[in-house]
Amino acid sequence: MNSANKASYNNKTYASVFARQPPRILIVDVTPPLWLDTCTNLCEALENFFSLACSLAGPCRVPLLSLYVVHNQQECLLPFVQVKGNFARLHSCVTELRSMPKEGCLRQKPDSLAHAIEDGVLQFKQYMRHMTVGGSLNSCSVEITVLTSQPGRHVVKQLESGLSSTDLVSLRRVQVVHISKGNPLMMTDMDWSPQPLSGEEGEMDENAILGTDIDLQSVENDAVCLESFFKAWLHDHSSDKEHLHLLLPPGGFTDKSSPMCLKCDVQERLLSPTLLPGAADFTVKTESVKDFQQTHKAPANLYRLRVLKALKSSGVCESVFFGLPVIIRPTNCWQLDWDELESNYQTFQALCHTLRNRDWLLLARCEPQTQGPSWRVTVYSYYVIQPSASLTLLMKPVVVRELLLPCHLPVVDEEPPEAALSRIQSSLDVLDVDPAYNPLALKSNLYKHLRGLLGRTPYRQQTQRREQRPSEQPPHRQVRV
Repeated sequence: MNSANKASYNNKTYASVFARQPPRILIVDVTPPLWLDTCTNLCEALENFFSLACSLAGPCRVPLLSLYVVHNQQECLLPFVQVKGNFARLHSCVTELRSMPKEGCLRQKPDSLAHAIEDGVLQFKQYMRHMTVGGSLNSCSVEITVLTSQPGRHVVKQLESGLSSTDLVSLRRVQVVHISKGNPLMMTDMDWSPQPLSGEEGEMDENAILGTDIDLQSVENDAVCLESFFKAWLHDHSSDKEHLHLLLPPGGFTDKSSPMCLKCDVQERLLSPTLLPGAADFTVKTESVKDFQQTHKAPANLYRLRVLKALKSSGVCESVFFGLPVIIRPTNCWQLDWDELESNYQTFQALCHTLRNRDWLLLARCEPQTQGPSWRVTVYSYYVIQPSASLTLLMKPVVVRELLLPCHLPVVDEEPPEAALSRIQSSLDVLDVDPAYNPLALKSNLYKHLRGLLGRTPYRQQTQRREQRPSEQPPHRQVRV
């Protein structure tokens, strides 16, 4: 599939998925001296996120964004703009955010954050009333996120009091995110569900926030964690209909004539590199064996994978792989002498044997083939190399930080209810169990589909030519005597 076809396919695929992404207002508490601790990490995370969101092909996952800062009063740094194609303006906004005063001690007015929310809602109503977005905005409500280093429950209580008489019909959700000073998290798979905060703020009356539409969350003061928080905005946020029906054989006391239906939602694990410019840097090296076959004999054209570290097999989740895997085996290049071929074969065999015995995988990075100009940034691609029972290795592209989306993978310790367990077990018991997957046993009708595509057009053209051709008398045959 060439790049033009990929772009067309991606646009069609993602257009219907992200049709109801909400507009967003980000309110940042820049009151010194707390702003001094969070400024660098937050601005780095925003800049990284904007560079990614502005570059994604397909429809905008963050269609509209506005940004406020709050100190002793609120100030709108960025009125509503469409995120896609506006990186220069967004980058300028981050630069202005970095320049906010970080020193001194400024007492924030109790109602500053509430006034910022009120002003943001009013701005959104005016935007919807007087501006058109060409059909790219299908949501009539806005989500507001407040980032602050102040005690989270204290901020929630202030907002509840300050917004008690405000018309919030156009407000979809208010989210207060407390930026904590704990140790940076080493992983980006974070659960963004509300978390209780410890300290003296926890001694406040919790009933004050029960039954409200204000969510209280916590995130570490670390650029990676903040970046991961913003990436959650790239997920599909529509909840009008379930995404997937999983059909199982009838089980339990259900109707035996109809399958058991589990209604599910689907969430992306990572961003497809094909949605980004320069996708070849990530994917072309596993699209085909031809990508590794060299047309020139110069050593500089050889792909070189540098092994960085070993990984425990149990510590790698399959969801972080993308693209097409390729098989690695010892070379049979006829230009190498026999001794070198034999030594290479034995070394390769020893590597496979050792990796299997230790239950290890290898993490490798593709080294640049040529030295580019100093101004050009090298985009690295990473791979996981896995041993097999045969004399081969399997190489799979692995996701990197920039493409990873936040994903909470819950671990449930308690047993499921007995009734549900019995129903599922009786459903699965009727399935055939094969000891291994055999792809030769499955057909997708692809050959029939391709034959239809190949045979349809020529047939029509031949029919049209026969219809347009004037009738001719068959030539008179002469009989020899």
